[in-house]
This record gives sequence, C-alpha cells and structure tokens, in this order.
Amino acid sequence: MVTIHDVALKAGVSVTTVSRVLNNRGYLSEGTRSKVFQTIEELNYHPNEIARSLLRKRSNIIGLIIPDVSHPFFAELANHVEYYAYQDGCKVLLCNSRLDPVKEKEYIEMLKRNMVDGIVMGSHTLQVDEYRNLHSPIVTIDRQIDADIPYISSDNYRGGELAAELLISKGCRKIAHICGNLELQLLANYRSTAFRDVMFRHGVEHVIIQTDMNVFDHAQYGQIIEKLLNEHPDVDGIFATSDIIAAFALKGCTKAGKRVPGDIRIIGYDDIGAVSWFAPELSSIKQPISEIGRLAVELIRKQRDGEPFERENILAVELMERSTT
Repeated sequence: MVTIHDVALKAGVSVTTVSRVLNNRGYLSEGTRSKVFQTIEELNYHPNEIARSLLRKRSNIIGLIIPDVSHPFFAELANHVEYYAYQDGCKVLLCNSRLDPVKEKEYIEMLKRNMVDGIVMGSHTLQVDEYRNLHSPIVTIDRQIDADIPYISSDNYRGGELAAELLISKGCRKIAHICGNLELQLLANYRSTAFRDVMFRHGVEHVIIQTDMNVFDHAQYGQIIEKLLNEHPDVDGIFATSDIIAAFALKGCTKAGKRVPGDIRIIGYDDIGAVSWFAPELSSIKQPISEIGRLAVELIRKQRDGEPFERENILAVELMERSTT
C-alpha cells in the first residue's frame, strides 16, 4: 500500500508539505501543489481516512441505525438523512438492525470504532444504558430515552386526534384502531392515546388491536385484518398506525367484499410516497419525513461543534384526506 511517505519521496517534498496539500492548509506555490497532486495520481495514493479522522477529530461520517430498511417509512427517512448529510459534507453508514439486539450492539461498536461524528437512532432494541454510554453525539427518532439526548418526533397525539375526528365526522359509529405493540416505549403510542381519548369524548364504540412485538412483520397484518372483520363485521372505520397496515386493511376489506369508503373508511399514518399507488388512494396523517431527516443531521452537527440545540423536537403533522375516507 502506497503511503504518504512514498508520495513525499517521489515528489521531492516533505511529508508535512504533502499533508498541507491534502488538507489545503498554509501557503504553497501552485508548482508544488501540482507536483504533489500529479505524484498522488501516478502512485494511486489514497489517504488513510482513519488517521485523518484522528488528526481532525472528526470523520465526516454519520451512523444511521434503523429497524428495517425495506419499510417504506425508514427507507424514505434514510434517503433524507443521506441527502442532508451529504449537503453538510458528510457520508452515512446505514445499519439495518432487524430488531436484533445483538446485531444492533455490534453496529454501535462498529460505528464507535469508525469514529463517526454521531449516530441517528431509528431503532430502539437495546436498553437505555447502551445509548447513554455512547459518549458521542446522538439523536433518537420517535423515542425519548434520556433528558440529555435530543429526540425528534412528529406530533403523534395530534395525528391520532386528526385521524379519529375525521372518521367520526364521516359518520363512522364503530371504529377500529390497529397499532404497534404498546409495550414498546415509543412516542408513537400517543397516536393510540389520542384515538382512545377522542372515542371516549364522543362516546363512539371502538376496538384497539395491537401487533406483536415485531411490529414490522408484515405477515401478521393480513391475519389481524381478517380476524377484525370476522369478529367485528359492523366496523365502519379503521385508523391504522402506519400506511403499510392501512394498505393491508384496504386489501382485506376488498377481499371481504366491503366497499371502501362506502362500507368502511380507512386512514393510515406517515403519508409515505407509495400511498398514491393504492386504489383508492389512501388518506393518511402526514409526517414531515424530510424535515425529520434534515433536523437529525443538524442536531448531530450542533452537538459535534458544541453549538446550543433543542432537546425536544416535535414536528407538526397534516391530515391528507384522499379517497379511502
């Protein structure tokens, strides 16, 4: 492997001069710069990024840990985090935890070894102490784990209210809410809290159905919908805690011979890009996914650079009414 010493020797300059050229520091003549760059190209030299990170005390790399990269919400989130990180001069290391605590811990150790500038946590399998002991800038998505660690969330309570109130305003009299497992300590649980509050406030009959602990296991969604329609054939409204669950509800209702929205109205949550592909088009509560990604990168940068930052970041949601309601 070619080293910086090889470049200096062939170019006839000092190692310090090569370093200054690479880092664009200090005054050097154009002739010297051109000579060093030509030698670098001839030798196909690649700087040791780990060594440069030690020198600069930053790697320009952000770690992103998510539970399932195939899930449309997290795919869109990863896309936006990468975009804004690149605009900020950083690259992203993507880690797909698959809700496996062993895998997640290995990823965290890898990110620490690579001296990343910070970690955006979209997966929360490990115990809280694992995050507290990182000693590195960190941002959590949709979970508050420590008073000193900043988090980002959509206004889940307001989103739940908007969805529930819409179904009631459309005349629904028995409404089902399908959500993730409420034993998981996620801020998304406020969607269910708001749904329940609205139902009690209006005196509307309702049923709440939770997934198992593996909330991203799509195989269970169809079974949940089939069971719901068999046990509660008079349900005329469904609020699903994600657009993917809502899509399964739409499919299940069609299979059962129920017209949407004629017999039953459906609304999801997230407003992922794929909702426009469904027929009929799915109503949803829009999370500002792009803004979540932008803010995550900004919070990492501010922590890294010692700038003041907000620890609680709750972003507004929007009702996107389409054909299913």
